[in-house]
Amino acid sequence: MKNIDTLKLSPASTIKEALRVIDAGAMKIALVLDEGGRLLGTLSDGDIRRGILGGLSLGDSIASIVFANPTVCGINDSREEILKIAVAKKLYCIPIVDEKGIVVGIEEIDEILKPTSFSNRVVLMAGGLGSRLRPLTDELPKPLLQVGDKPILETIIDGFAKYGFTHILLSVGYKAELIKKHFDDGSQFGVHIEYIHEEKRMGTAGALSLMREKLDEPFFVMNGDLLTNINFEHMLEYHLANESAATMGVREYDFQVPYGVVNVDGQDILGIEEKPLHKFFVSGGVYVLSPDILDLIPDDQFYDMPALFESVIDKKMKSISYPIREYWLDIGQMSDYHRANAEYHGVFK
Repeated sequence: MKNIDTLKLSPASTIKEALRVIDAGAMKIALVLDEGGRLLGTLSDGDIRRGILGGLSLGDSIASIVFANPTVCGINDSREEILKIAVAKKLYCIPIVDEKGIVVGIEEIDEILKPTSFSNRVVLMAGGLGSRLRPLTDELPKPLLQVGDKPILETIIDGFAKYGFTHILLSVGYKAELIKKHFDDGSQFGVHIEYIHEEKRMGTAGALSLMREKLDEPFFVMNGDLLTNINFEHMLEYHLANESAATMGVREYDFQVPYGVVNVDGQDILGIEEKPLHKFFVSGGVYVLSPDILDLIPDDQFYDMPALFESVIDKKMKSISYPIREYWLDIGQMSDYHRANAEYHGVFK
């Protein structure tokens, strides 16, 4: 996404100011935002010309000529979805908004069509025993279990490669030799793979202590048993735009109490809520971390990601959540594995 700082206008801006912004930008568009950064509309050279033909002068406000219903995409939308919308509506650029309607960037369609490559590394945790999926994992490590027409881990790597993240660090343990045999150096999958071998279980964050010198810029960490079609490029840009030390992908989880819940004060009944629905955010097992947080991870110890985030919070470093609205499935048990196979072709093909 392109930065929008040079494209911003307020409803009180004049036509002269708008012309300066539009003429200075390569996308020939201005974004009209409220004080909270929410998109009120867009303004193009054509909008201004029509306003002037209608009798407006350069000193007049843009308020009456703002296009109030522009096409936007969400921060979770994939490149394919953005491109499809742009082609259908013959657009050259599309503002990108978060779940609150705040503009976080703008996608230039020509840029989407160009091959993209990032130097940021992707750490995939692929060393677990997968004991809840036995007997399937008696012969294969869980990341090599086939879902659809390929192993889980191959789908994950394909997903990152699609967005230009091709520098992969695989943290392996259980049956590591089978993972290495399948992926080798990654060249046949369009990526470069390095292996970090866990001699003992180190948790979802502890293994990062084994690769400190390789992680000198913001990097992804993801569990090797997840299926998702997150827009990884947008997630990284979200992390950078918010100057975050640690960004956690989160999923909304609903839990409905199957009974009427009685609210009491001592022996007095204050009310009854029938089968209330409670909503929580849970960790989605995908993170973007900045190198600064590596100093918080102890050497040669089991250390899980929740402990790392607690430490980040204690140190008053910035940690933020990134809502995952796309497809997401944690293949933790046999029912999840069967569900993944049933849904795979509808999501990834």
